[in-house]
Amino acid sequence: MNMAQTVEIRTPDIPRPEAFDDPAKAVARLREIYDAGVRFLSSNFTDALANGQPETRVRAFYPEIRLTTTTYAKTDTRLSFGHVAEPGVYATTVTRPDLFASYLEQQIGLLIKSHGVPVVIGASGTAIPVHFAASNDPDLTIPHDGAMDFNLRDNFDVPDLSTTHDDIVNGTGFTFPDGARPLAPFTAQRVDYSLARLQHYTATAAEHFQNHVLFTNYQFYVEEFEAYARKMLADPDSGYTSFVSTGNVEITDADTVIEAPAKLPQMPTYHLKRAGGGGVTLVNIGVGPSNAKTATDHIAVLRPHAWLMVGHCAGLRNSQRLGDFVLAHAYLREDHVLDDDLPVWIPIPALAEIQIALENALADVTKLEGYELKRIMRTGTVATIDNRNWELREHEGPVQRLSQSRAIALDMESATIAANGYRFRVPYGTLLCVSDKPLHGELKLPGMATEFYKTQVAAHLMIGIRAMEGLRDMPLERIHSRKLRSFEETAFL
Repeated sequence: MNMAQTVEIRTPDIPRPEAFDDPAKAVARLREIYDAGVRFLSSNFTDALANGQPETRVRAFYPEIRLTTTTYAKTDTRLSFGHVAEPGVYATTVTRPDLFASYLEQQIGLLIKSHGVPVVIGASGTAIPVHFAASNDPDLTIPHDGAMDFNLRDNFDVPDLSTTHDDIVNGTGFTFPDGARPLAPFTAQRVDYSLARLQHYTATAAEHFQNHVLFTNYQFYVEEFEAYARKMLADPDSGYTSFVSTGNVEITDADTVIEAPAKLPQMPTYHLKRAGGGGVTLVNIGVGPSNAKTATDHIAVLRPHAWLMVGHCAGLRNSQRLGDFVLAHAYLREDHVLDDDLPVWIPIPALAEIQIALENALADVTKLEGYELKRIMRTGTVATIDNRNWELREHEGPVQRLSQSRAIALDMESATIAANGYRFRVPYGTLLCVSDKPLHGELKLPGMATEFYKTQVAAHLMIGIRAMEGLRDMPLERIHSRKLRSFEETAFL
């Protein structure tokens, strides 16, 4: 059969576009359209695997939220989201409305309240790739190209990189083909792409991720996190409900044994869950800015309320000791992985809400405060570099730059995580622990892991968790402040 001559396209039966002034009903319609499309694609693909190439093209479309307003919004100027910048037509494609239901209800509700007009829910003009539809069905796998007796692209839509990009968050003037401006920071295909990547890199499903994410670069922190999680599960008043380990192994009892997976993913991830996503997720990103960028690129689509780096670093000052803490208030970016998306001349500011939460948590855990806290903590610039063995290079140039920047610590991940938080409008922060002082003769060697330094791992992780608990109790509009918003922003967080 010559598919080039095939013009018939089969699509699922879905409701016509309809206006809604009730956020819950709007999200229910999004789910209805999305679920019908996914079922249609999965069913037809299963039939094609069993019976051969379809006679027609098979296509379903992502649902869409659309807003048309002719007036400027009357909003609380302290609120950085929930309204569009000016009169016009705005839209966003939506995937997995089941996963994002609470987020969508909240954002749609603010939009309706701000502008006094309903949103219109219908099918978009963007096709759902069959790969992403199949990802919701554990019994369905898309064979590799060439494994079937027909060309998949002839009958089904596949992922399209031209619609899978960061043009919205990068501020490059993205509009939809019909001229509508974006309501949300990511298109549906971009979200689906990241949901698939998250499962691959972390070996846990997106459903388990919490709104508060800790990144670390050492396994020690994972062990401490699991110990803390078990302690919380043993306490009926803790508010935490379950612990999820790599491989989607979920326990609700503190004594349940978790068998280690035969093979760890690239970025082992663990979740201490709480109702409404109010728990904490820990991601061991390992070493390097590439992993840091990869993890944050994909976690960003889940719209977390904050992410923090709690890892090891090189102390650059002679006055520092192993085990001391570094609270970053500026970043020297020599990681290079984000240069094309966020030029290095763009400042990455410290966020007051995050800084205060971290310092308060540090005081709470160490029982030190004020001037005494400075014995074990310094604030200052953290330099992030892409060369782990930078010490082996000629020192004059790097050391001069570090000194001119007033850097007090160096690592390979923090500036990347902060810069991507800035780019994706996710509040960010960094609290590091000094593990070596290469400029002062204390290299990271096994024998130098003193007992004092070992004890700092547990304290360090607890500070990160306490900071997240403090942020959890803070009003959302305070965390997602105007400092992360540009001149013309999307209405959705």
